Amino acid sequence: QLQLVESGGGLVQAGGSRRLSCVASGHTINNYALGWFRQAPGKERDFVAGISWSGGRTYYADSAKGRFTISRDNAKNMVNLQMNGLKPEDTAVYYCAASPRGLGPDVYWYDYWGQGTQVTVSS
Repeated sequence: QLQLVESGGGLVQAGGSRRLSCVASGHTINNYALGWFRQAPGKERDFVAGISWSGGRTYYADSAKGRFTISRDNAKNMVNLQMNGLKPEDTAVYYCAASPRGLGPDVYWYDYWGQGTQVTVSS
C-alpha cells in the first residue's frame, strides 16, 4: 500500500515562497503520476499541479502557472512543490496524491492521498 506524507506547510507572508515535499513509502512511485491538490475551508479540493511518472510532462492549474513548480525524484520516492509569489488566496490544506491512470487534474484519477499540510498566506 502506497503511503504519502506531506511536509513543509506553515505561515508565510504574501509574496513569499514555500516548498512542500511529499515522501512516499510502502511502494515505489515510479509507476504513478503525482499531483498536488489544495482545499480551502468550505471549498472543494482543487487540482494545483501534476507530473507524469517520468517527470517529462507537467500540468498546472491556471492559478499556479508561472508561480509554482512541481518536481519529482523517483530515486528518493518524493515529489515537491515549489511555491513562489504566494497570495492570501493560496491559503489551503495542500495534499499530494498518486495516480496509476496517468497525469490529469481530476481528483478521481488519484487513488492514494497524503494527510495534507496547511499553508497559510498572510496579507
